[in-house]
Amino acid sequence: MAFLCEEARRDPDCSDWLFKQREFLREHLLNWVPAFAADVDQYADTPFYKAIAKITVGLLRFDQKLLDNSKAFIDKGAQNQEEDSTQPKSPAFSVGRETMDQILQELKKEYRIFAPKRYEKRGSKSSTDLIRYGEIDSVQEIVHEIQSDFSPKEIYYPITQTMIRFRENQSIEEPSADSRGVLIFARPCDINGIKRLDNIFLENGGHGDVYYERLRDKVRFVVMECGGGWDDCFCVSMGTNKTEDYSMAIRFDHPSLLVSVKDQAFAPYFSGEKSKKFIPQFVTSNKKIAQLPKIQNRVQLKEAINLEFWKEFDEQCIGCGGCSAVCGTCSCFDTVDIIYAETSNDGERRRVWSSCMLDTYTMTAGGSRFRKTPGANMRFKTLHKLYDYNLRFGGEAHMCVGCGRCDKRCPKEISFFDTICRLSEELERTVGNTTAAGLRGDRIAAVGEPAGRADAAAGRTAENPNRKVER
Repeated sequence: MAFLCEEARRDPDCSDWLFKQREFLREHLLNWVPAFAADVDQYADTPFYKAIAKITVGLLRFDQKLLDNSKAFIDKGAQNQEEDSTQPKSPAFSVGRETMDQILQELKKEYRIFAPKRYEKRGSKSSTDLIRYGEIDSVQEIVHEIQSDFSPKEIYYPITQTMIRFRENQSIEEPSADSRGVLIFARPCDINGIKRLDNIFLENGGHGDVYYERLRDKVRFVVMECGGGWDDCFCVSMGTNKTEDYSMAIRFDHPSLLVSVKDQAFAPYFSGEKSKKFIPQFVTSNKKIAQLPKIQNRVQLKEAINLEFWKEFDEQCIGCGGCSAVCGTCSCFDTVDIIYAETSNDGERRRVWSSCMLDTYTMTAGGSRFRKTPGANMRFKTLHKLYDYNLRFGGEAHMCVGCGRCDKRCPKEISFFDTICRLSEELERTVGNTTAAGLRGDRIAAVGEPAGRADAAAGRTAENPNRKVER
């Protein structure tokens, strides 16, 4: 920080250096200093070091406030606002279905186009249909009136993916099979779901997953209006009912389609079409309203881990992993080496979907398992979706997007929505009157960091709340 300050002093136009100072504060110092100061405050034997720890955090917070309010950032914000005001609004068109099919054929020269499709007699029962994402040639193939059984996740995060091929003493990285981009017709919750996976694969630990990134960079979205949503949805509770991350928006009006073109790269495809006022509408309420649990410190986390109701899943859950297969944000996988022949060393390494709900998921080479019961697996999944993700990446977002697919998929009719609400109720009952929880939260807040964020910076998770970073 001293180096950045000195460079800013020497440079007449110091705005770039001020930006670097703020970035250094946010991404480095404020990621670990508050948690370290909290540990010093708790374990130091003398008041001197306790006070120094608090002063250090206070100074960093003060520096952050100065940088955020500096003239350079205010001017930059005004400039960005002015640039935004000059951007054209998204043009919209009324397009006939036959014309839309012609546009899709033109788009297919540059993009592979995916949307929910109907696969007859391939559902969970022999008499039911399966609604799953697949490549389309016509707008008539798009199933838009009901929710798909699976999320679009498998398009940019395949169920099985060859990473490398190996022969004797050499390995060859698997090349991309198709150089075209990918255009996906998706709901707002599913588009928000890919943002969760982006964090997991690209922002987790500072090293992006190149296999995921290659496919993800190709993806563009056409957001489909949801209307009133579906009975199992609770996307409004999870804040995933809206999105701005799309290139086009579509309403399946009758007999024509309404298309809003946000990404101007797609505007030429609609030249000559009739202009129409169209702003995509998003769901504003669901039949289900989730009561989200509030876990703000390690005392409350321990209470959540030790709740008795997790044991109920030992009898209910069969550990099939079906919920993970339909989930738009589950990211667990195994790596598997495939040998082509018994007498050969030629083969390939694949990444294959897995699930934390499988009883073998935490099994080690020696045969031991870290989580040995369905209840322990359910506890891990729930706290990962509602605590660990938020703790690691910050903000208000949770990993669950509230699509409700897992509730419909479960053969034992276990409801994740009900589990969320039950967890919240149990925590209110057992933790609400726990004085120690409040004291712990107040103590960490006193050194300038909310309890949850301090835990994240210290490397603590739902499965290991006592872990501390070694320094």
